[in-house]
Amino acid sequence: MTKVAIITGASSGIGAASALALAQRGWSVVINYARSAAEAAQVAAQCSDAIVAQADVSDDAGCRALAQAALDRWGRIDALVNNAGTTKFVEHADLDGLTAEDFLRIYRVNVVGPFQMIRACAPALKAARGAVVNVSSVAAQLGIGSSVAYAASKAALNTMTYSLARSLAPEVRVNAVCPGYVDTPWHHNALGMDKAQRVAAHYAQLVPLQDYARPEDIADSICWLIEGARQVTGETLFVDGGLHITPPR
Repeated sequence: MTKVAIITGASSGIGAASALALAQRGWSVVINYARSAAEAAQVAAQCSDAIVAQADVSDDAGCRALAQAALDRWGRIDALVNNAGTTKFVEHADLDGLTAEDFLRIYRVNVVGPFQMIRACAPALKAARGAVVNVSSVAAQLGIGSSVAYAASKAALNTMTYSLARSLAPEVRVNAVCPGYVDTPWHHNALGMDKAQRVAAHYAQLVPLQDYARPEDIADSICWLIEGARQVTGETLFVDGGLHITPPR
């Protein structure tokens, strides 16, 4: 029987690459989006068996509807990729650049959203002895990235990964991937193409592997954690070219 995966925030970037990679491996996929309907439809069109479902993961009812869409179509959920995320670009030293509302908005999407999605999918995932992959960030360990609130939210997501890996075992494995810089539309839109290219080049100079990731690199790791890592749970896998072991400069 074909296995089924839900990928949140799958209209572009890592989410889209993950959906395509799983589809190429024979999975049926739910392409979730919050606002980018046309882009999500384009991703689905490249998959052999896919549905497109709108939901804001910060809304619990939306999460439950997303899980139900998969069950209505295929009757099962074998994997959940919590990729949807948000941020606000603020220099870390600019303490006045973040408000309490900024923190709450970022946490609602980056932490509460994955929790709600896991809760909505948990019965089906347990029945399928499935897997969850949370898309975190190297910022969770290093306290870097787009803002203090973003880094803190990803650290919270990692801690939640450990907690749920324990509490959902043995039926469900729960892991996280922690990318560094990834060449995605998310960065292009936030920074502008020229600045994004400069940041990517600078990143490649910093890390041991002398390169930055593409969405497909992260998708490969996600697929491995879903399909091939039978004895791996509660893991935070850094896919960052080695940034997390790079001495400060």
